[in-house]
Amino acid sequence: MADTQQVDPKAERKAAKLAHQISAFAKAHGGAEGQVAYIGERGARIVLVGEDGGWGDLVAPTYAIAEQAVQKSGITVHESFDGEFAAKVKTGTYEWKRMAGIQLGG
Repeated sequence: MADTQQVDPKAERKAAKLAHQISAFAKAHGGAEGQVAYIGERGARIVLVGEDGGWGDLVAPTYAIAEQAVQKSGITVHESFDGEFAAKVKTGTYEWKRMAGIQLGG
């Protein structure tokens, strides 16, 4: 019996677009690593950390599309956002002020 998996063209296009964005981020930051996290009905969050410490994220409509996108992009994917991976993120003045503002009610 032949494998007859249905391919959703819209999902394929979304995964390709996300993969392109991930690749562009990696190119701009000297390489990148990522982690995919399920965020409920909204889909999945792809967290990216560049080799230079820059970071960003993307949201995919489903976990499967997110996984497909990171696979197409060729980046290293972590199972979790653990301490070693998180330590690669470099935060700037903006983030520190924002975090302090949240703590101080701002």
